[in-house]
Amino acid sequence: MSELFQNIPKIKYEGANSKNPLAFHYYDAEKIVLGKTMKEHLPFAMAWWHNLCAAGTDMFGRDTADKSFGLEKGSMEHAKAKVDAGFEFMEKLGIKYFCFHDVDLVPEACDIKETNSRLDEISDYILEKMKGTDIKCLWGTANMFSNPRFVNGAGSTNSADVYCFAAAQIKKALDITVKLGGRGYVFWGGREGYETLLNTDVKFEQENIANLMKMAVEYGRSIGFKGDFYIEPKPKEPMKHQYDFDAATAIGFLRQYGLDKDFKLNIEANHATLAGHSFQHELRISSINGMLGSVDANQGDMLLGWDTDEFPFDVYDTTMCMYEVLKNGGLTGGFNFDAKNRRPSYTYEDMFYGFILGMDSFALGLIKAAKLIEEGTLDNFIKERYKSFESEIGKKIRSKSASLQELAAYAEEMGAPAMPGSGRQEYLQAALNQNLFGEV
Repeated sequence: MSELFQNIPKIKYEGANSKNPLAFHYYDAEKIVLGKTMKEHLPFAMAWWHNLCAAGTDMFGRDTADKSFGLEKGSMEHAKAKVDAGFEFMEKLGIKYFCFHDVDLVPEACDIKETNSRLDEISDYILEKMKGTDIKCLWGTANMFSNPRFVNGAGSTNSADVYCFAAAQIKKALDITVKLGGRGYVFWGGREGYETLLNTDVKFEQENIANLMKMAVEYGRSIGFKGDFYIEPKPKEPMKHQYDFDAATAIGFLRQYGLDKDFKLNIEANHATLAGHSFQHELRISSINGMLGSVDANQGDMLLGWDTDEFPFDVYDTTMCMYEVLKNGGLTGGFNFDAKNRRPSYTYEDMFYGFILGMDSFALGLIKAAKLIEEGTLDNFIKERYKSFESEIGKKIRSKSASLQELAAYAEEMGAPAMPGSGRQEYLQAALNQNLFGEV
């Protein structure tokens, strides 16, 4: 295929003072930060569904962007054109990974045997495109939410036939993920939930979801998949009550059903805010439980109550994200741009602008997070804030060697405690601002 993005050069790092919109201003792939290159800290991935499929359709209007890439949609020729476009796009941006749903890669047929045959054909084509490049698959998944058959979910469905169909999709998606060398496999329970308890057996549905995941793990390991399985929490939309509401809920589910040894979490920024949390909160909860695996890099619009999947530009968020990731020792997965251009941004150039924005935002966040860690302002403050637990009684509490009676006796002898040390939130927020904007 001839060059598709003919007016777009290979995107290079030109520094913060560059006025070139088709250049990186903060993402310098070879720059060393805390002993590793930026590209090692930030394994960026392209989401096949948004970048190569989403054309600006919303509930009120048709496509605004042309994602036909010169061929009729719905054909295998068009599927291959998307592969060509995707690899040219990734190579021009220096992106080393991609993520996919099964039906992003090929048009779904009426018969699953035909769909699987198409997946075999397109994955062969992708493997050929991968040769001679260092582009790899970050993770794969199966779309078990778009087709009407999944109206009541996949694992949570009330139909045994639909449940079997979901199992077939997962099996094939795992086959393709392993074939393409994927580092992970994601379960996004887009419709794994319920609208009303009047017609729902919650325990029954959750047990079926867990069983489907166990079968996936057993099959994946049997065909040589050594990566992590992920749950991607989301509280609502499309279902009113989804079983993977947030990180804490997903972790509890995994532990309850004995899945926590094989699963980690894929945390999305926009899903965190839909759950009423901050992005950093979901990352921290995942990390302290040893389950922070991968990140869907986007952000939501706080004025809108749905999943807008915008390219990230809030450097406060990217800084605190990278602070958590660095503290976690990195990710087993990567940073997938589960993000799409706004509907009025419909040109090929806009596709590049979106990724440049996202990559620069995370690169700047990495630089600022590393500075926070090196300066130690937050670490030192937190250590001092809990210093009373280094006292004799504090150490006994922490070591779990104190009894309730002993603590009560200590309190009676003490009389009344002094006020706890100030949290100094405003001081720390000012310090964060100083870190981000100190040089003017």
